Amino acid sequence: MTNRAGAQSDVPERYTFSARGSPWRLHSAEQAIERYLEDEAVRAGAQRAFVICSKSIAGRTNTVERIREALGKRFAGVYDGIEIDSTFRSVQAATQAAREAGADLLVSVGGGSVIVAVRAVDIFLCEQGDPFELMTQYPEGKPAYSPRLLAPKLPIINVVTTPTGAMNRAGTGLKNDDLDQRMEYFDPKTRPVALLWDFEALMASPYELIRSTATTTFAGALTSVATTEHNPLVEGDREQIFRLAKRAYERLPEAPDDVGLRVDLCAAAFLGNRADDDGATRRRGSSAFSGNYAVSTALHVRYPHVWQGESTSVFTAAVARRSEPPPLEEARRIAEALGVWREEMDARAATLAAADGIEALYRRVGMPTRVRDLNVPREDFALIARETVKNFNFNPGSRSADDQVQASLELLEAAW
Repeated sequence: MTNRAGAQSDVPERYTFSARGSPWRLHSAEQAIERYLEDEAVRAGAQRAFVICSKSIAGRTNTVERIREALGKRFAGVYDGIEIDSTFRSVQAATQAAREAGADLLVSVGGGSVIVAVRAVDIFLCEQGDPFELMTQYPEGKPAYSPRLLAPKLPIINVVTTPTGAMNRAGTGLKNDDLDQRMEYFDPKTRPVALLWDFEALMASPYELIRSTATTTFAGALTSVATTEHNPLVEGDREQIFRLAKRAYERLPEAPDDVGLRVDLCAAAFLGNRADDDGATRRRGSSAFSGNYAVSTALHVRYPHVWQGESTSVFTAAVARRSEPPPLEEARRIAEALGVWREEMDARAATLAAADGIEALYRRVGMPTRVRDLNVPREDFALIARETVKNFNFNPGSRSADDQVQASLELLEAAW
């Protein structure tokens, strides 16, 4: 790198970084809803707090009733129809219900689908434009772009029920069967002002759902292990993220009722987001260990019975085996983290051993490791591959659509 005078500098690249943050408050506790929710609503200046959740949360748990009692006169109503993968139609209905209730605060109760949906509700309530014009655009032959969403937004409080990385991010993706893409939005103003990890609400989530969400958390933590150039703000977080995620993930099958494991996984997901804000996204680990976000997303959006964790676990080892070996130091770090490193290994041997280790761990916790395990028709591969093209996080117009489709088809076959 060079200094201001144009001379070469010997300062390592990892010391050049930018970080950002947003105001938030986090409460992890028994009865966090009763102890903290009303105070957070008051702090947000809210008089009409509107709750948004899924039918399973409303019908199978007492969480909404607890929220109603905790908010008292500030409770303005509830919409309980958010569908898996945050469908556009359910978000439209929730937006109308919140508008009719005169909401000045949105309270999401649930995992990723609900949390993402509430961000979209906030956008649709506050922005004046057409949702189809506000979403990320994919002009033919040009890079994709996300329109800037400038209107002030209502404050959001997330009562988190799964260890999802969605809990305090700013991106939003909605499923719409009438389009050939998700409806994607990005607005940092939709980040929550407060997060509640209420022990009873966390324990009310089915074990299978927790295991699936924990898989995506663990997969992200593992990918970061390979990176050797973390900046000073990120370095310690990344080590702690992996410790928390691995410890909890390995113990989940033997202790499914241990709330501490669910809190550890929530902490790992939260710290992962904080590390990204602190500049981690500039220097990710080798793609050999990062799976394939676009294909995984296309799978779980197309097939409601395929959750995000399952669509992640079936590709991780296949991608590693098919990728060019990373530098030896990166491969060694992954292999050491999984307990499969041997001193005589080169980068290729370490990568293959890590792939075997990842696959073995997923099997131990009961996750699928092949696409055929998902009850997905092989004849649908061409449709799935085409749906990977319009995915802004993975392909913001920087690669050929034909190449992307072909690469996705090859991966699907390899992971079959």
